[in-house]
Amino acid sequence: MQESRLFKIVYYLLDKGKVTAPELAEKFEVSTRTIYRDIDALSGAGIPIYAETGRNGGIYLMNGFVLDKVVLSEEEKQEILTALQSINTIQSVNNSQTLQKLSAMFNINSENWLEVDFSRWGDKEYDNEKFELLKSAVVHCRNIKIHYAGSYGVTGERIVQPLKLVYKSKAWYLKAFCTEKQDFRIFKLNRILDLEVLNESFQHRNFPETANTSNEEYNQIILRFPQEMAYRVYDEFDKTQVQQDENGGLTVYANMPEDAWLTGFLLSFGTQVDIISPVYLKEAIAKQAKLIYEKNKS
Repeated sequence: MQESRLFKIVYYLLDKGKVTAPELAEKFEVSTRTIYRDIDALSGAGIPIYAETGRNGGIYLMNGFVLDKVVLSEEEKQEILTALQSINTIQSVNNSQTLQKLSAMFNINSENWLEVDFSRWGDKEYDNEKFELLKSAVVHCRNIKIHYAGSYGVTGERIVQPLKLVYKSKAWYLKAFCTEKQDFRIFKLNRILDLEVLNESFQHRNFPETANTSNEEYNQIILRFPQEMAYRVYDEFDKTQVQQDENGGLTVYANMPEDAWLTGFLLSFGTQVDIISPVYLKEAIAKQAKLIYEKNKS
């Protein structure tokens, strides 16, 4: 138990920098006296750990200290190498030298058995450049000006404070604070048509999980699909949203924004979807399909 706590104390100090003994005692649910004994044990084991008294004192590690490779288990070493070799997010990031160094350090010859590429099909150069610029802006807390295509076909410029890049449901998103709306927003990277990193910096803040990130209202949509569309249904919807009847038919219950994207999404199923609810959405899709027919019938 003590050995496990000693490692956790080192991890915690690497993450926090400097902490107090009472803070560590509360964190690991032991007495302050026990913490000081742990510090002595770590120092005796060769870990450069120091304790300073006084108003601005605390417990900290020597600058530049890193954990020795023996701290990692064989499984953890393999997981690190696999993570590096499997993620090919942007072409401008070359992991080969890093992999070689870590493989030599860990004494592991890791097989490259998996590749994950988040970029779109076709020329990846602009996506890679965009990702690299956004990553730099997030890390260095720099404002960016983006030319963004919104959900209702309106494009415009915004200045935002980029906080985090997120990959979710087959797409990259940017979590940010919009200076125009003075609120938190989520932007889809594919819809960022152009961006410029500005010289203005900002104070980093956490993106609240409960933030109202969109002006769109999400209402329940009920859709019906035949059995042969199961492959597409499970591509687009979580299984918890799908009910299958005894004949194999699929009914989907999902909360979705009723905007231009939804219209195009439903039209992509052609005649293989029946809109059960709401009725006005069914009528809107039928009207749009008729307009498409009239435009292309010649």
